[in-house]
Amino acid sequence: MQTTVSSLIRSSGLDRTDARVLLQYVLGVNRAWLVAHGDDVPDEASCNRFHTLAARRLAGEPVAYLVGEREFWGRPFQVTPDVLIPRPETELLIETALATLDVTAPLRVLDVGTGSGCIAITLALEAPAWQVSALDISPAALQIAARNARELGANVTLLESDMLDALRLQTPLPQFNLIVSNPPYIPAGDPHLDQGDLRFEPANALTDQQDGLSCYRHLATYAGALLAPNGYLLLEHGYDQGDSVPALLQQAGWQSVECLPDLAGQPRLTRARRPLD
Repeated sequence: MQTTVSSLIRSSGLDRTDARVLLQYVLGVNRAWLVAHGDDVPDEASCNRFHTLAARRLAGEPVAYLVGEREFWGRPFQVTPDVLIPRPETELLIETALATLDVTAPLRVLDVGTGSGCIAITLALEAPAWQVSALDISPAALQIAARNARELGANVTLLESDMLDALRLQTPLPQFNLIVSNPPYIPAGDPHLDQGDLRFEPANALTDQQDGLSCYRHLATYAGALLAPNGYLLLEHGYDQGDSVPALLQQAGWQSVECLPDLAGQPRLTRARRPLD
């Protein structure tokens, strides 16, 4: 009996969505083609390649790493195990940033810990008048962000830096209207780090190897000096950090601190205005 597109999907042992994405990748087709060609018989090499990828997925490897891509804000971003896989919940950060500032004004925006570049690149494309810069401590991540910026046609300035350290050495200090960040916020030893997709993602993009708040302390302490008057700080954080992150900012003198929920009603973002001089 010949192996058809439909039988490959059914017999893979995978979630149907995962199986379809992997087969689309192997065959170089879209989902509509799979639906319309369920009785087609792929060649042996394609079947073997699909089975290899399916086995890796069954072992837990994320689909995004297997196909080298994940969609974010309707655009394809290349990803490798050197960067965090973009999450749908991070799109709330994009929505909030675009609603916080005038998208038609020539403002300066900084993304701290850019990874794949999905935040910085999306902001640059959605608000072309903005001058967007992005930092990351990982040279490998910066290479991926640069590739994504090229492929998507975004003008983003990239700089290697441990959090804000490289900018804090500049004279005079650069001034931004908005600083955004989705930093590592999972505490060291959290059992989730050994579960699911997180097992395969870069540890330094997931955890600060401390209590999950060290990056927020750094930003609360140093980001204010890099913000123009009335500038904003916008931070993504864990659902269980809706009290601790705002409290850090309030203690550091930030103004108008507010925690914003995601679509599920969970605390997801904290926005604050620059501390008074």
